[in-house]
Amino acid sequence: MNSCPITYELCGDQKYSDAGLRLLSPRLQQLNDFPYTKDEQVREAMARAAKLSIQGVQPKLSVRLNPAKMIFEVVDSNGTYILKPQNDYYPELPENEDLTMRLATVVGIEVPLHGMIYSKDGSLSYFIKRFDRLPRGKKIALEDFAQLTGNTRETKYKSSMERVAQVIDQFCTFPIIERIKLFRLTLFSFLCGNEDMHLKNFSLIRREGKIELSPAYDLVNSTIALPNPIEEFALPLMGRKNKLTRHDIIDSFGKNYLGINDRILDETVHVFLSAKLNWYTLIDKSFLSETMKGKYRDLVESRFRRIF
Repeated sequence: MNSCPITYELCGDQKYSDAGLRLLSPRLQQLNDFPYTKDEQVREAMARAAKLSIQGVQPKLSVRLNPAKMIFEVVDSNGTYILKPQNDYYPELPENEDLTMRLATVVGIEVPLHGMIYSKDGSLSYFIKRFDRLPRGKKIALEDFAQLTGNTRETKYKSSMERVAQVIDQFCTFPIIERIKLFRLTLFSFLCGNEDMHLKNFSLIRREGKIELSPAYDLVNSTIALPNPIEEFALPLMGRKNKLTRHDIIDSFGKNYLGINDRILDETVHVFLSAKLNWYTLIDKSFLSETMKGKYRDLVESRFRRIF
């Protein structure tokens, strides 16, 4: 029996569940395979890179859903989704990112609509809906922390988690609320091996008259994706990138630097401890191979032991 790559629900002999299709569009009864192989997607992404605003190391395509034709179409402008194909350098990256984003939802981290779709060669590509786009091509104001700190793609690692907090204080409408979000995302990234949270993976968005942290994106267990991971954080936290402890993350950063009170810290810890079994269930349901599922579970287990 098949599982839906959008919802993880069982869907019989169909490729997608009805609920998964409805998330994309209430009019969608079926979704045809994306008309490119994984290799063609990579070549297409490289050919279009200069025209897109979604550049980065990982190949990406700008796409939009055509419900009438029941297919995702590649576009150079006004795309409403970002599509990421399989990557020969980092195995099972779409499956990894989709799962990690789901784990974030369990602990209350806001993420956009995301999932995976089948390509014409049977491979899975990861999609995420653009949260900075409105109907008819209108855009929502969004700036990443590299832009806000005067850094570039080349210098996106030249900062610290403390500097990220300072940006929140400088620009956000209600900084203490965003500091709590930052703490939750920081703890999550450590527990899930997401060691590539550089300045371009944090953004501020203007919504309903408020400036706040955007929904989280680019959450990946990069520790199991890399052949020889060296660091636990892309940006130093309290001066350290490795061998981080509960004292570093919760006491020094969360309590002392971010100023989060004991009640909120205790509630956050409780949320994560309560989520652990749900995380394992999602890992088991995910589209990762059994080998990668084992690596993911082992990483989570070892990180939980270090913090809790």
